[in-house]
Amino acid sequence: MRLGRPSPIWFKPALSVVVAVAPPNLTLLALGRLDLAMYTMAGSLCALYAHNRPYAARARALVWVVLGMVAGLAVSLVTASLTANAVLPVTVGALLAAAQKTLCDATRVGPPGNVVLTFISSAALFVPQTLGQVPGHLGLALAAGAWAWLVGMAPGLLRPHGPERRAVDQALAATAGYVERYREAPDGADDPRLRAAPAAAVQAAWQTLLAPGARTDATRRALERLVVRAEVALAAPADTAPERLRAWARDLRGTAAVPHPNDLADDDEILGVEAELAAERHPWTGRLRHLAPLAARTALGCALAGYASLALGVGRPYWALVTAASLYQANLALTWSRAVQRVVGNLVGVLAFAALVPLAHLHQAALVLCCLALNFGAEALISRNYWLGSVCVTPMALLITEFARRQDSGELITERIVDTVVGALVGFVAALVVTDRSAGDRLTQALSTAERARERTARLLAEPGPAPAALEAARRSLTAALADLRTTADAASGEWWQRALPQERVVAAERSGHRTLAATVRRQGLLLARDTDGGAEDVRR
Repeated sequence: MRLGRPSPIWFKPALSVVVAVAPPNLTLLALGRLDLAMYTMAGSLCALYAHNRPYAARARALVWVVLGMVAGLAVSLVTASLTANAVLPVTVGALLAAAQKTLCDATRVGPPGNVVLTFISSAALFVPQTLGQVPGHLGLALAAGAWAWLVGMAPGLLRPHGPERRAVDQALAATAGYVERYREAPDGADDPRLRAAPAAAVQAAWQTLLAPGARTDATRRALERLVVRAEVALAAPADTAPERLRAWARDLRGTAAVPHPNDLADDDEILGVEAELAAERHPWTGRLRHLAPLAARTALGCALAGYASLALGVGRPYWALVTAASLYQANLALTWSRAVQRVVGNLVGVLAFAALVPLAHLHQAALVLCCLALNFGAEALISRNYWLGSVCVTPMALLITEFARRQDSGELITERIVDTVVGALVGFVAALVVTDRSAGDRLTQALSTAERARERTARLLAEPGPAPAALEAARRSLTAALADLRTTADAASGEWWQRALPQERVVAAERSGHRTLAATVRRQGLLLARDTDGGAEDVRR
């Protein structure tokens, strides 16, 4: 429940969703057809996605998000038009939720993940519909999705390298923080777990810079050099001055030229980068088999939550279904945390709805404006903690039900509370029942990969004159393997009912791997050292 720092770009999805939602909804309001707003919002909410991606990659990601949203909406609308039995829509909704969760995790689409897709498709399952209306409603969603695509791409006209600069900024800042902790307490800061956040930030920066379609130009080259600097600092914190890392991070936040490390000439090649760009990328489909337990949890939990809601006589079982779908995270421990956050956020959100509904009932324009404000608030707050964002999401979802006609507020509040409790309880029980026994196997595989990468790097270090490109490629491979090992170990340790995990072997592999990384960067000769005035400068040893 503790609040964290807001995301550095919290205002981007917050503003984008308002700009994407407002024109379609205000147009429908002027035409007196606000009952169609659910279909336009399906497309408009796609503007929430891909804000951390370079614009070339963002363009493709947003297209797939819009198509995925419309595909889920189409299945739901056709199902709603063909049956009046509530059990079938719940079953279809659960299967859709499992498919959406699996695809979003496999493709690593990023926040808000599958929850928005599941919210729209599940709600559409219970909207009265005929087959003849489906094409028109899907057309509205596609048109709004096209507008959302334009909204998502528009900032690229002013700051074409904005996402890459932010990713490198975060990597430098996170690494500088780790170096400062290391200097204050070298023994405690050497814990591999403390390296996890800066290592993840560095890996995220590389993934951003090496995203498919990324432009190879002077700006990207300069950013690559800075990420190399962050990698070196992370590997050898004792030999690093954090002041220069923070100075570079600050310089990236504006529109000035990207800073250039003094010891790398303009024509120096960032060894290993072009090889990574040319290498065959592992398709996201290879991750699907690891997500089978998560898909089973989602399908079972959503179905049982919806059935339980129907059994209790609740008129909107999709709320329980969506609550269950929102719980499932990388492991059981995180799922439990999300369940607590969801319940608390929804209950406080219901109180917020009770306070807002008199204002929203003054006029339909007030209803639209309240929803826009809640859209902005949800994205502004959710990065601090999920429950805080839910305080805005819950009243927004309740107000959306009034676009077609005014609802009884007391009934809405009662049903939302019941569905929240039922969805969270049943969804978590399903997570307990469906165990992820393969988590230990994934950890063993990640451990073996990290050990092999360390041995390969150590062999190169033992040679009298290893090729610079081979040494750089080995270092980057070891860095990625260690980051993946820590992520996999954290995920596996949050599961239950599995064999004992090799925790001691993991810690030993991480420590020996980081020692090897430190030896590698010293062999390569790139370190950040303090100058005689106490500042920082680049030197080549």
